[in-house]
Amino acid sequence: MSNKASKRFYRVDSGHDLSKILDRGYSAANNNRWVFEAAWEVANKVGGIYTVIRSKAFVSTEELGDQYVLLGPYKEACARTEVEEAEFSSGSPLRIAVDRMREQGYQLHTGTWLVDGNPQVILFDIGAASWRLDGFKQELWETTHCGIPHQDIEANDAVILGYQIAQFIAEFKKAAEETSSVQPKILTHFHEWQAGAGLIAIRTRKIDVATVFTTHATLLGRYLCAGKLDFYNNLANFNVDEEAGKRQIYHRYCLERAGSHLAHVFTTVSEITGLEAQHLLKCKPDVITPNGLNVIKFSALHEFQNLHALAKEKINEFTRGHFYGHYDFDLDKTLYFFTAGRYEFGNKGADIFIESLARLNHYLKESHSQTTVVAFMIFPAKTNNFNVESLRGHAVTKSLRETLNEIQAKMGKRMYEICLSGRMPNEDELLTKEDKVRLKRCLFALQRHGLPPVTTHNVVDDWNDPVLASVRRCQLFNTIHDRVKVVFHPEFLSSTNPLFGLDYEEFVRGCHLGVFPSYYEPWGYTPAECTVMGIPSITTNLSGFGCFMEEQIADPMSYGIYIVDRRHCGVEDSVRQLSKYMYNFTKLSRRQRIIQRNRTERLSDLLDWRNLGIYYRQARQKALQTVYSDIPSLEEEDNKKGFHYPRPFSEPPSPNNSRFTTPSGSRHGSDEEDEVDDEKEVIFCFLANLAS
Repeated sequence: MSNKASKRFYRVDSGHDLSKILDRGYSAANNNRWVFEAAWEVANKVGGIYTVIRSKAFVSTEELGDQYVLLGPYKEACARTEVEEAEFSSGSPLRIAVDRMREQGYQLHTGTWLVDGNPQVILFDIGAASWRLDGFKQELWETTHCGIPHQDIEANDAVILGYQIAQFIAEFKKAAEETSSVQPKILTHFHEWQAGAGLIAIRTRKIDVATVFTTHATLLGRYLCAGKLDFYNNLANFNVDEEAGKRQIYHRYCLERAGSHLAHVFTTVSEITGLEAQHLLKCKPDVITPNGLNVIKFSALHEFQNLHALAKEKINEFTRGHFYGHYDFDLDKTLYFFTAGRYEFGNKGADIFIESLARLNHYLKESHSQTTVVAFMIFPAKTNNFNVESLRGHAVTKSLRETLNEIQAKMGKRMYEICLSGRMPNEDELLTKEDKVRLKRCLFALQRHGLPPVTTHNVVDDWNDPVLASVRRCQLFNTIHDRVKVVFHPEFLSSTNPLFGLDYEEFVRGCHLGVFPSYYEPWGYTPAECTVMGIPSITTNLSGFGCFMEEQIADPMSYGIYIVDRRHCGVEDSVRQLSKYMYNFTKLSRRQRIIQRNRTERLSDLLDWRNLGIYYRQARQKALQTVYSDIPSLEEEDNKKGFHYPRPFSEPPSPNNSRFTTPSGSRHGSDEEDEVDDEKEVIFCFLANLAS
């Protein structure tokens, strides 16, 4: 291998890999080992944990096969489309336990979840068991002194689900002992406080099974951050009982805290959430279980650059329509930034994102940059309907396109006939008077007396909407002088959207940079999804994803992962750092952005459940060892350290020959990412920009 080839950056497999133990449950069946995973979001799309359970299902079934079962509530609206109902095989311990539960008056729905891996599911009907609610609440009070208010329907439903799961696990344990001479080794894994009542019931009823409890974000932490407190600097000072009581969530907090303390193994999704749990739940996590993705779903191999170009053209079409009448910028020199997520204005960092956009606008105008940035904010909010101006813009651009296509077809036919006669057509024969009138009508329709709208919808109570109020304060009004244009889209994207016509995944692929400067983000699936699709992103050291990347990668910035410091400095410094990151990104050439996207996509292995699933296996094994004496240790995990991505092999040039290696503009189709000199460009450009 040549020296040049040896310096290329290549995809490096993570040291943690589940592939050696993915035997579809063969070893688990031989050892009579069963894993039950319970969550309110099983086959019930109501939150981010749904994504965790759904994406992890494939790896879990590849490892455990039919020894792996998901437990959750029966929600007919979701279950009818996501679950294929079927009975378990006759004589199996699962079938016996289900039948015994039904004999006691409970309604259970069994089958397979129609997601990757097709895991087995058991869904418990909450309404059918509501007649037992008073008994369950009395038992909970007598064993834990935790009372549930009658008016809290969500907490009552969580208690009904939890005690049904505990009863089922008890019946299953008996059935497993009856049907096999090998002692059953049963592990139950509960996610969040909604399922935590089941763990509490199992432990207080002394059902001898291993338990794991995972919190993806502490309940009290979400409430405290929503209150605009200086959360992380005061973690050790909060009177947790008083704070939970003031917010009328003390009973929910007690369920979450009891679950974390009663579990044999307690886990959180990130180090930052572990710190939060240590102070708010008074329990230090035993294992950190980072969230992964089923990377196969997003994998496009070498096609992802082409997919970026195709999706970007659809966003270009939206831009032409939205900014009609003020379309005075070059789309070839336009970059698309975006942020998305739940509409938590402060927690998701929308406040500092808008402030940083205002500063970026100033930087671009002062430097006379030819680059235009269109910043999208995708937050679902209450709206009345689409903005008439947005719809009108897309209507007039569509009309112009159709008119031009018709004129072009007629013009081509006339040219063909005239050239057949042996002469060149003149100007009047190419464009007739009728054609000119039609074009002038279209151009007249394109005139706009007002500014392009900031939002695509009519937002309810828009004067008090935090995003629009912040946009007004920063005076980002999409004028012709602004180099930063803002588009607030207050609903999730789908392919049926009349404005964009593309779903969220396609939209992400078409953008250049994802910006997620969250203040409270236990993990952060949005930047993770950007990474596996090869889109650079900005995150913070207060998000689980940002902390994970800082730990795993020697130089995250060189891989297109920019981490803003929101933990150790003030808001002003964070805003300045974020705006500088965005400004430096606008200075990258097209070739440098292509190289960076290639590097970013190569991190997808790091976020694959085939690698991150090993942490869940560690937690399960640790819990099983606590209950069962004959469980062997996981030797490969004990002896193996986490892989640490190095800096790319290309290094910045020395100061004495610091100059750009590509003095002329790159041409379309001429980008070679394998050149070591090209690899140097991204690092050098950022170092030069930061130094200036």
